[in-house]
Amino acid sequence: MSTSNLSNIVSQLQTPSPLSPQKITSLLTSAKRELLTLNVLIPTPTTPSPILVLARQTLETGALLSIRLQQPDVFTRYYQQLLPFYEMPESSYGTDTNNSQRSKVTGLYLLLLLTKGDYAAFHTVLEGLEVEQAGEGKGLEGDEYISYPVKLERWLMEGSYDRVWGATKREGVPSEEFGAFSEVQLGQVLIGTIRDEIASCSEKAYPSLPIANAKNLLFLESEGSVVEFAQARGWVAKDGRIYFPQQQEDMRTEKDILVASGQVIENTIGYSRSLENIV
Repeated sequence: MSTSNLSNIVSQLQTPSPLSPQKITSLLTSAKRELLTLNVLIPTPTTPSPILVLARQTLETGALLSIRLQQPDVFTRYYQQLLPFYEMPESSYGTDTNNSQRSKVTGLYLLLLLTKGDYAAFHTVLEGLEVEQAGEGKGLEGDEYISYPVKLERWLMEGSYDRVWGATKREGVPSEEFGAFSEVQLGQVLIGTIRDEIASCSEKAYPSLPIANAKNLLFLESEGSVVEFAQARGWVAKDGRIYFPQQQEDMRTEKDILVASGQVIENTIGYSRSLENIV
């Protein structure tokens, strides 16, 4: 069973010289064809170790290149194809047990789930890793690729948006692949999260706002976008203003309104300059 063709394709994909997206796609297609020929797209206990290593390396290369090409759906398919390889015992790979890119690929998948707001899947994957590491007497804290999305998720939940924003800059990411999409896509997540937070504070702070003011406050591009956003939240848009529905049980004091207004101002001033760069 010859693997020379597949080895040659992987070597071309890993060349330091930049390849065009078309060339990468063509090589990856050829690599998958070779994997099918070798019957190793799904590993088995009887698959020879050298072929198992090469197949895993091929799929990991495809996964990392798909991130660089900004193809998250393709990356997800590679990740799913890699899962059976990651479930194989280390002994199946012979002496080649330290060359896997599993941590990087898994960390990127966690980051992708975070950018999609899929927190349920994020924690499902993370809990599986924690159980596996605990069984081996290890922890995830020292893994830079896994700890990166874990920290980002924690900061998002804490509302530490400035820390998230700083970590998405290229100098704050653990590898080139993370920097390839984290700043833009996580930036969009940040905008949505902060927009919702400011909207919630605005509902408590004001009976209404001019649509023009709400556009700037919520980082929206047009007054039409404000109206759409308002309708989605159950607000009323008329006569150039946004009216927030009053709840019967909401007996707000002047102090409550001042506090909520202060939150709106603090959030807006604190993040507007950084976020407007990616709107």
